[in-house]
Amino acid sequence: MNKPMLLDDFVRLPAMTRAVALDGLSGLLDLVAEAAPATHRFLRYQWFAAALQAYGGAARTIVIEQDGNPVVALPMVRFGPGPARLAAVPGCYWPFRSFPASSAADAAAFGALVDRLGGEVNALRIGPVYDNDPSLQPLLIAARAKGWVVLDRFVADSYLLDMAAAQAEGTWPRNSTLRKNRFHEKHLGDHGALDWRFLSGEDWAAGGFDALASVEEKSWIAARTDGSDAKFTETGHGAFWRAAAADPALARMMWAALLTVDGAPAAFSFDVNAGALKYAIANSYDPAFGKHSPGKLLYYRNLVRALEDGITTVDWGAGDSGYKRVIGAEQGPAIRDWLLVRPGLPAMLGRALKSVWERSGNAPVRTEAGASES
Repeated sequence: MNKPMLLDDFVRLPAMTRAVALDGLSGLLDLVAEAAPATHRFLRYQWFAAALQAYGGAARTIVIEQDGNPVVALPMVRFGPGPARLAAVPGCYWPFRSFPASSAADAAAFGALVDRLGGEVNALRIGPVYDNDPSLQPLLIAARAKGWVVLDRFVADSYLLDMAAAQAEGTWPRNSTLRKNRFHEKHLGDHGALDWRFLSGEDWAAGGFDALASVEEKSWIAARTDGSDAKFTETGHGAFWRAAAADPALARMMWAALLTVDGAPAAFSFDVNAGALKYAIANSYDPAFGKHSPGKLLYYRNLVRALEDGITTVDWGAGDSGYKRVIGAEQGPAIRDWLLVRPGLPAMLGRALKSVWERSGNAPVRTEAGASES
């Protein structure tokens, strides 16, 4: 008589891994992004399509499948002389140019990705991206194991605000800060009726980005620069965000706090909400109200609302650390640009250019004690 087989008697075979390279952006990007860590679920098809629409380039996508399921999707665009076979992960100006990888993707998946990359390019640029990026780290491990030269250059330090921890300690927001905010808000009201609101989802198609752009057009960035770094104007990066918001899932992740004075936009704080993490991407205000700190008043309201919505951490990214430290942010992972160069002659050239690549980045900021912050 045959003995019935138990579950423990079965041995799970290694996943069947397949790599394919496709012209254009693959629709599988959305499936992979939905299975990625919450911090990377905004890396959807339309995110990359918006980058191509706003900044140009023709994409090609490497997709890694395991047991028939897509687990990694790496979009890339060529740059430089054609024979050099150089490519980069596309994205917006924001220093976060990664790619989606399912939380289930294993070392074999990233090994297959590196093998397929070798047939497509001589070198791949990925970044700027955070040191702890969940898609980058296994890719670097696989590339080094297969003899690729890996170069990095420092871009900036990031700053993180752990609101949940600070609130649990009873240190955020401080009572003194709230008193100052009430004082400024009272005097700001002398300029007209104040309205505080939040924008997301369908609000973008209903003129949300136009409201943010109108603030930027009155801000210091318009007065002191050519305006090309503005985030939401026609001369800045407005085309990217408007195109990205065409995906309802991305539109819901985009979030802004907006202050109007007598109905006119006066300040905004714009973020991407990714699970329990908020990426603080841009903020600006009308200098006519600068004496009363409208930007500060707004982002404190925004952060309190974030806590109510279950967001515990704010990633302030790179840039001026002064006001971020005042809020309570602390230094987070470094942001770097990476260059992965395939074995052979390209790797030899990569090693020779290592110091040049490193020097093309930024110098880490030094603390008062003289130690590097990165």
